[in-house]
Amino acid sequence: MDAFTTLTGTAIPFGAENVDTDVIIPARFLKTITRTGLGKSAFFVIRQDPDNIFDAPRNSGAPILIAGDNFGCGSSREHAPWALADMGIRVVIAPSFADIFSGNAFKNGMLLVVLPQDQIDRLMAIAASEPITVDLENQVVTTPFQDRFAFPIDPFRKHCLINGLDEIGLTVAMDSDIAAYEARLVADRPWIAAA
Repeated sequence: MDAFTTLTGTAIPFGAENVDTDVIIPARFLKTITRTGLGKSAFFVIRQDPDNIFDAPRNSGAPILIAGDNFGCGSSREHAPWALADMGIRVVIAPSFADIFSGNAFKNGMLLVVLPQDQIDRLMAIAASEPITVDLENQVVTTPFQDRFAFPIDPFRKHCLINGLDEIGLTVAMDSDIAAYEARLVADRPWIAAA
C-alpha cells in the first residue's frame, strides 16, 4: 500500500447523498478477479450523461472526491473502493460514510475525511475552480483561500496510512518480534521444535 501524507489536487465536487456501492460500481461489472480496470465502470449510470461531473476535462485523474452524507452505503462489496482507486481517487471527503465501506476503503489505502456539511459546502464551491490540500499528518484540509478544516481520524488508521501499512505490511513490520518469539519458543519448549 502506498504511504499517504499530504495530497494537493483537483477535487471532484460530486456532493450526492446516500450514494450506495451499486452506484459506485454496478454489480454487472464485478465479474473480475483483479482490481484493475474497474475505474472505467465507476459511476457507470451517472457517466451515461455526456455532461457528467466525472468525465469533465477538469476532473480527469482528480485524486479527491467530495461527496454527500452516508457515502458508500449498501452492500459490502470491496470493489467500490477498488473502482474509486482505479479512477485515481485517494481521498473521499464527506459528512459521513457507511461503516463497511469505511473499513474497505481504509484496507485499500484510501483516506476518508469526515467534515461537517457547512465545510463540505465550502469545499464544493472552491473545488469548481481551485485545488484542495489534504494533510493527514496535521489532520487538516486547506484551500488557497486560507480555509483550514480539521478532521478526526483513528490513530491506528492514521499510522497505517502514513506508513503505507496494510494487514500484510503490519505483520511484516513485526518480523523481528515474531522471530524472537519463535526462538524463545524453541528454547523454552524444545519438543515443539522437534515436531
